[in-house]
Amino acid sequence: MKWYFVAALLTVLTSSQGILTTLSQTKGSYLYDYATVPFLAEFFKLVVSGLLLWREFRVSPSTRITTEWKTVRLYPIPSIIYLIHNNVQFATLTYVDTSTYQIMGNLKIVTTGILFRLFLKRKLSNLQWMAIMLLAVGTTTSQVKGCGEASCESLFSAPIPGYMLGALSACLSALAGVYTEFLMKKNNDSLYWQNVQLYTFGVLFNMAKLIVDDFQSGFENGPWWQRLFNGYTTTTWLVVLNLGSTGLLVSWLMKYADNIVKVYSTSMAMLLTMVLSVILFSFKPTLQLFLGIIICMMSLHMYFAPPHVLVDSPPTPKPAPEALKEVSIDRKADS
Repeated sequence: MKWYFVAALLTVLTSSQGILTTLSQTKGSYLYDYATVPFLAEFFKLVVSGLLLWREFRVSPSTRITTEWKTVRLYPIPSIIYLIHNNVQFATLTYVDTSTYQIMGNLKIVTTGILFRLFLKRKLSNLQWMAIMLLAVGTTTSQVKGCGEASCESLFSAPIPGYMLGALSACLSALAGVYTEFLMKKNNDSLYWQNVQLYTFGVLFNMAKLIVDDFQSGFENGPWWQRLFNGYTTTTWLVVLNLGSTGLLVSWLMKYADNIVKVYSTSMAMLLTMVLSVILFSFKPTLQLFLGIIICMMSLHMYFAPPHVLVDSPPTPKPAPEALKEVSIDRKADS
């Protein structure tokens, strides 16, 4: 399967996450425990990866898996990074408003490129660096509201800790992605075996979070397993399915493509979500949105197009053929 097909599918699924989540609300609120959705999504990914691994074993018994502890112990680290990242997110939102937080989140585009270069030793050309910067500018432009709105005044008025936590959140998000790519490409193990390890720890960490939430609430609504499916509708299950499928596609890209492709997919998904919101939720399109889409499309072309397409270099003149030199041959008469 070509990586660009997977990236396009990831863009579509990611863009529909916010829409499905909004549609799963009833009168503006959730009738289900939203913390159970990531747990079920991780469990879904674990089951699917386990079934695919079993199928791969039946087709090819020589499927490569590594069970050494020194390798397996590396797989909880992404879950730990995401756990810290989620807590930093909540801390950031205590200092800045939602619009500012979304705009600051675009820093992860640049930090991903930097960590991609530092830790994975992947060299990017000057044009590709310019494309990444353009992508960050384009996504930010699309999110900036009109200066007649109150949020425009509060964009640069947050306290310094808010900006520091926002930058830390962007770095943690990029670090989790780059580290996951490092794990996936560390050896030639089966992708499904690597997924089983990742999602096993993902299920355990999400279960631990649900247990902690129970203790913090004093088991007011009972233990988490009793309310696991309470309030679930067809749309809620679509949210779980979407979230799980998105994670599986991301792991495929980490194995066979790279983090930059994932960054472009998620950034384009954000723009697609805004366009769909115009159609579905009567969201008013802004000039900033159109400018952001144009800038991001330019960035996409600049990053992935071959260099000779981007630079119109003058044709190299062909050297003129050398003039033939007349050579005289002295012939001696036969004696």
